Amino acid sequence: MSTADLPLPAPMRAEILALAAQELHPRGASVAALRLVQARFGWISTAHLREVADLLGMSADDLDGVATYFNLLFRRPVGRHVIMLCDSVSCWIMGREPLCAHLCRKLGIRPGETTADNAITLLPTVCIGHCDHAPAMLVDNTLHGDVTTESLDHLIDTLRDTP
Repeated sequence: MSTADLPLPAPMRAEILALAAQELHPRGASVAALRLVQARFGWISTAHLREVADLLGMSADDLDGVATYFNLLFRRPVGRHVIMLCDSVSCWIMGREPLCAHLCRKLGIRPGETTADNAITLLPTVCIGHCDHAPAMLVDNTLHGDVTTESLDHLIDTLRDTP
């Protein structure tokens, strides 16, 4: 049994209910609740989504709509680190495509995939608002701009050494 199949821990369920109690409507806590689940398990399984939906008085389909709308919520397992390479026009103009090709070669994966050692997931993402420093990417929760193949190589080596 994987952790994705385990019930949410009681303290997390209590925290989700407390978040819901602070909202005019419990569904107002949906993003915060899903972020809690993701912070604990790394992603949001269908079983956990259903539990959160029950706690918030929502249908699982309704909550899934919330979860799949936000690109920082993961509905599939991801690696220990997630690289979100910006897909905006500014980044394309400033070299996003060769950077992505370099990244794919170095990691041995394509966008949307995770390395065999489960260290890194590469995801394309819509504009991350760092256009003045394109090409840009978000690595875990850190924004990186003016990315070059050299800075990317250094970052990848650092990520592989970081649990």
